Amino acid sequence: MLKVLISTIMLFPTIWLLSPKWLWSLTTAHSLLIALASMSWLCWTSETGWSTSNLYMATDPLSTPLLVLTCWLLPLMILASQNHINPEPINRQRLYITLLVSLQTFLIMAFGATEIIMFYIMFEATLIPTLIIITRWGNQTERLNAGTYFLFYTLAGSLPLLVALLLLQHSTGTLSMLILQYSQPLTLHSWGHMFWWAGCLIAFLVKMPLYGVHLWLPKAHVEAPVAGSMVLAAVLLKLGGYGMMRMMVMLDPLSKELAYPFIILALWGIIMTGSICLRQTDLKSLIAYSSVSHMGLVAGGILIQTPWGFTGAIILMIAHGLVSSALFCLANTAYERTHSRTMILARGLQMIFPLTATWWFIANLANLALPPLPNLMGELAIISTLFNWSPWTILLTGAGTLITAGYSLYLFLMSQRGPTPPHITGLPPFHTREHLLLILHLIPVILLITKPELMWGWCF
Repeated sequence: MLKVLISTIMLFPTIWLLSPKWLWSLTTAHSLLIALASMSWLCWTSETGWSTSNLYMATDPLSTPLLVLTCWLLPLMILASQNHINPEPINRQRLYITLLVSLQTFLIMAFGATEIIMFYIMFEATLIPTLIIITRWGNQTERLNAGTYFLFYTLAGSLPLLVALLLLQHSTGTLSMLILQYSQPLTLHSWGHMFWWAGCLIAFLVKMPLYGVHLWLPKAHVEAPVAGSMVLAAVLLKLGGYGMMRMMVMLDPLSKELAYPFIILALWGIIMTGSICLRQTDLKSLIAYSSVSHMGLVAGGILIQTPWGFTGAIILMIAHGLVSSALFCLANTAYERTHSRTMILARGLQMIFPLTATWWFIANLANLALPPLPNLMGELAIISTLFNWSPWTILLTGAGTLITAGYSLYLFLMSQRGPTPPHITGLPPFHTREHLLLILHLIPVILLITKPELMWGWCF
């Protein structure tokens, strides 16, 4: 744990002391080495579940895939941002990369924390760099509005969580995840306990986001620069799912009744946000709403609280992290050339960029859960566990799957097929950097087909 965390922290002096000529190449190389070092966590040797480096930082089969995903994403974010940050003054470039690295540091400490209060502090700390990235480097005039939405939705959700954690500390005497799983089950029956239950989960449901508290996400995605969108889609939404999995262990007697409205909202959200996607004209907005739809499935899988639900949720979180990040990169490459995110203005791109059309095709097929990709594995596990819980859910999840296929094909056909308009025939070609970026997103998705046990948690 410390070898990755300390080498991430050492990126800060590297960024500020490097000569401008070497800034991008060396920070990319350094962060890629960190990502490769983090792969050592996947060699699982521990018998007990937790592998501890000290009392406050540890990994287990649930946090390991998310930690590796976090480390893997930093070099990809630096690669993706290079083109549009390069013309800026050198100190702004340094600040931008510093914010990305600080985000990775907070996320490693959040996913690696064994104390829930430390997890909470790091969960909140990720807000600051993300907010600065959205409001300072965002594309459009609406970026301050998007930052305000993001800040207030997240804070309104997480303040009840802090109170709930302090009450938990008062009643059990500890907030260590290592100890809490062996403590006496809490006797929860009063109205106050119901409020406590809601307080524990609402912060994570806002972060996921659950349909109904999701309005900050499309705004933040549309206004954020490419690295902001990538980290939001790939890792920050997963903080919500991870936190829910950790907290559900302690909330048991009440969850059987109180989870109903949240499961209904999650399943209804799959249909609604999928239907919204079918009507979108903005490329980034469509991908953002599709994230809400997928996270609805994850929330449903976690709230059911069965081993299959948890396994499906973590597989879908990892697969969705890589695929939606790849889609945002593709949307950004199209935006950098056409200077528009409206799909109808940039159709017929396959004729000009055939290799990029291949990346679009693979990413869209992964997004609609084509067999045998990990997205399908996660969705099937969650849909089957929901069906086992109540056969009626197959109507909602089945319709959601069909709509997902519909908007994924709509996205591909609108942007890649059709007659090429005359105003986009003189676009600059794609760079090797961009092809490398997409290969590094899609290769892990394809390789995970061969060894899915790396990411299905501690449930089997």
